Amino acid sequence: MSNEQPATRVVSASKVEMTEIVFPTDANPLGNVMGGRIMQWLDICAAVCAGRHARTPVVTASVDKIDFLNPVPVGGVVVLLASLNFTGRTSMEVGVKVWQEDRLTGTRKPVASAYLTFVSLDPQARVPRAVPQVVPETVEEKRRFDAAKGRRDYRLKTRGLG
Repeated sequence: MSNEQPATRVVSASKVEMTEIVFPTDANPLGNVMGGRIMQWLDICAAVCAGRHARTPVVTASVDKIDFLNPVPVGGVVVLLASLNFTGRTSMEVGVKVWQEDRLTGTRKPVASAYLTFVSLDPQARVPRAVPQVVPETVEEKRRFDAAKGRRDYRLKTRGLG
């Protein structure tokens, strides 16, 4: 069995859907899920996605922004969908959308969204490790890839690296 990484991997190979129920310990005094709990779930869901793509341990490098759109009450069902948008040499951008799912109808309304960047690490040396390049296949995946490339260029430029 080889430890060689493939040169490329398609977006669909690493998609993640994660479901949570909002419990009282997740809530603020108004009875809705705390933003910090949503942030934790976003990070976990995105890390699983990035790890599936890289097939290595990954660490969160940055979060561009999180937009909170609607509250979710205690007892609500939260669904997180993560998809790999772009890969650099050792980094990956993951987009996560968060939805509240109605238990009776299955309809979903948006709760939050975010872009997170992860770095792949060599499991032994714990230094950055190259990742397979992502191959967008659908029109939507290609749109996300192009948009993510622009965000990456902007991040590098504003950090003095681009």
